[in-house]
Amino acid sequence: MPLLLLSLLVPMASTARAQPRERVVNIIMEDQFRNRRETGALRGDVVVMVYAERKGAHAAMELGRRLHVLFHPTAEHVSSTEWARQPVVGLPGWPAGVRVPDVHVIPVACLPEVPKPLHAVARSRLRSESQHVSVWLDFEGVMEQMYGMVPGGPNVVVLDAYGSTYSVQSGHLDELEFKELAAAIDRVRMQSGSVPRTAVAPGTIRR
Repeated sequence: MPLLLLSLLVPMASTARAQPRERVVNIIMEDQFRNRRETGALRGDVVVMVYAERKGAHAAMELGRRLHVLFHPTAEHVSSTEWARQPVVGLPGWPAGVRVPDVHVIPVACLPEVPKPLHAVARSRLRSESQHVSVWLDFEGVMEQMYGMVPGGPNVVVLDAYGSTYSVQSGHLDELEFKELAAAIDRVRMQSGSVPRTAVAPGTIRR
């Protein structure tokens, strides 16, 4: 399936100073461990939400894994318990002594068709499939309502350091499209230097 560019809400500027955006969002869900998760807790970093319905779940998980390893290459060689705690790669020309903006790749399972009495079953299954990496659960169809969704493949939303929607892409990415997405994420990181950080420590999970 060719890449479908649903929207590009912010120009991919090369300036190093970010300006506040108009559409700031705070997406709130629970993960498979019933931890409350929200994008607003990650301000100051770039958030990449990779989401899909059931038929696209495998492709979305593979894309999310690939993106996480690209920006956190040491994750490829550590245990799953340390997967989310690895340092982010640096940025060319970034000022010495200044914290480098992280990239939080968040897998989102879109399950609006699951009735509420079966939510516990869905959580249990995801806990068995992903024992250490937090997967956000979208039982309300939030991602499709906000950004649209192409079935059978991955969908990607990039939020800038202010929490504004930077871009939305849907469909399977070829090699060139993957590289363009990675380059766009780095451009957003370069714009994040002046944004106050409110990010919480990663990997905090209540089981």
